[in-house]
Amino acid sequence: MASQTRWLTDSLGEYELKTTRRWLHALFVLAAAPASIGLSQEPGANANLYDAAAIAPVAGYLQDGLESAQQTTDERLAQLEAEVAALRAQSGQALPAEWCVPETPTPSAPTYPGVRLTGFFQLDAGWFNQDAASEATFGDIQDARGFRRARLAAVGEVAENTGYSLEMDFAAPGRPSFMDVWMEQRGLPLVGNMRIGHFRQYLGMSELTSVRELTFLERPLPFAFSPFRQLGIGFHDTYWDQAGTWGVSGFAFPSDNFGDVQGDRGYGGSGRLTAVAWQSAVGDALLHVGGGYALTVPVDHDLRYRNTPEFGGPFGGQLGNVGDVPFFVDTLPMDVDEAHIFNGELAGSFGSLHVMSEARFARAELDNGGTITFPSAYVETGYILTGERRPYNYDTGVLGRVVPASPVGRCGGWGAWELAGRYSYIDLNEGGVGGGRLNDVTAGLNWYLNRFTKFQLNYIRAMLDRPPQGDSDTNIVAVRAQLDF
Repeated sequence: MASQTRWLTDSLGEYELKTTRRWLHALFVLAAAPASIGLSQEPGANANLYDAAAIAPVAGYLQDGLESAQQTTDERLAQLEAEVAALRAQSGQALPAEWCVPETPTPSAPTYPGVRLTGFFQLDAGWFNQDAASEATFGDIQDARGFRRARLAAVGEVAENTGYSLEMDFAAPGRPSFMDVWMEQRGLPLVGNMRIGHFRQYLGMSELTSVRELTFLERPLPFAFSPFRQLGIGFHDTYWDQAGTWGVSGFAFPSDNFGDVQGDRGYGGSGRLTAVAWQSAVGDALLHVGGGYALTVPVDHDLRYRNTPEFGGPFGGQLGNVGDVPFFVDTLPMDVDEAHIFNGELAGSFGSLHVMSEARFARAELDNGGTITFPSAYVETGYILTGERRPYNYDTGVLGRVVPASPVGRCGGWGAWELAGRYSYIDLNEGGVGGGRLNDVTAGLNWYLNRFTKFQLNYIRAMLDRPPQGDSDTNIVAVRAQLDF
């Protein structure tokens, strides 16, 4: 509307300028009239100046100027009325693209301490179809509906190089549970950035990708081996002109829902190194490689690996701490002295196509002197039908958020649409442990309405081999509505 107002003002100004020019022309004619009709410039010599015959030429000039100005005025007013009527008729229609460019806000100088409120929720629903072997293994799995995550966080800086995060989840066990609760000192010599508190450890591309920006409803099956959020201290930074990242940490293990660890043992460490191995000249394609390692020494020598079939559902039960979906693979508690997790990453973004894959192995050293190695892997891909691309986050070495070029409701936009597929695998049937071997195949459809809102649809086929029932199949259809700010 501001652009329309400026256009009308410019048009009226042009009209006024033309009219003024015509009046000045008439006055010029009047000033030149004495010479043109033979009048003297001497005082008292023009007694007959107001005779009709004498002023007839001047009157003719003035009359012509007035008639021309009146004609121009009438024509211009008629044109402006027609254009205003047309603009009013278009007021309920989408504005032209050139009027839809958002204005860039002017940044203001930061003040400390600063705080910004952020958060999101994920509302899920899932429906299950089981074969006889699946029902024999898990019973009749009930359809699930509810909040998978509901988080609020205060983030900000207390000084130019000191930041913090205080995030709670009101849908996870604990109600609320500690999520990212940490302080960070930035720009330190040699070590880069130092983080202390409860945070995600440096292992895995999927783990360090924000849950708000996942292509599928849940992280893949290898997530079972991840130490993920633990109480500790870590250091991280970029290198090679931000084409690579590194991070190392030491932590207590395992932390509970409130970031607490009790026991004489219970510690671990993690490290991750990534690099952009190749990037196109125009920046619309790149190849990411990375590797990671984690050591876990559990409290009381008890270690357990387990996971759901990539749909967790909400947490139910009287205390809100029981998952609605059973664990399809589960080692049960093992007597373990320590465990080593090795991880490899390969990912890429090529225009509207993005691909991500990881292979992960957990090697458990048992108290009795034996060892067991559990393998896992996944590969996933997404193609954005509306032409957007998934960007790469050079600060953290992960793929970022899909942002629609034409958000829903703005300039007639329909948001961004994405088709996705994933294969995921984990084998816990090793070394006499009958935890199950699970293969998941997932097809997904994502609709990004705007930068902060999306709907997701997943179809998951979970193919399980778990003693003593053997092979079983479970089909899951799940949907999610997500909003963050």
